Amino acid sequence: MEDKPNMPYTDAVIHEVQRMGNIVPLNVPRVNTEDTTLGGYFLPKGTQVFANLTLVLFDKNEWQTPDTFNPGHFLDAEGQFVRREAFMPFSAGKRVCLGEHLARMELFFFFTSFLQKVTFSSPEGVEPSLQFKPGSTLSPLLYKICAIPR
Repeated sequence: MEDKPNMPYTDAVIHEVQRMGNIVPLNVPRVNTEDTTLGGYFLPKGTQVFANLTLVLFDKNEWQTPDTFNPGHFLDAEGQFVRREAFMPFSAGKRVCLGEHLARMELFFFFTSFLQKVTFSSPEGVEPSLQFKPGSTLSPLLYKICAIPR
């Protein structure tokens, strides 16, 4: 983890994978505990509320190229990593995922370890796809990948 601040592009790639991955697009439903007005709409106590994370993770006002994989979304002009407020793959507000810190560390460890030891590529003649199978969570379509030891 000591090396992470010296690896801004790697950190940006991991964040962009999470942004594009958008595994739980509608988040986990919540219920408001008191009468609330949000964006001019009255929500009585007990209303089930869904945070649409897709709107934030792919917002054209927040991301330069929202529908394109672009690690530059998380880099400043000097190539340093920049945390973005609109990046919320672990939910938002008081109920953000308790395991977020551990998950971020594990993502960094796994990603860097794999890339140090293995070269990944798609099979010859196969174009990788960002298509997904919709449901309560989004999961990738079946695919093949080549993992070649370095």
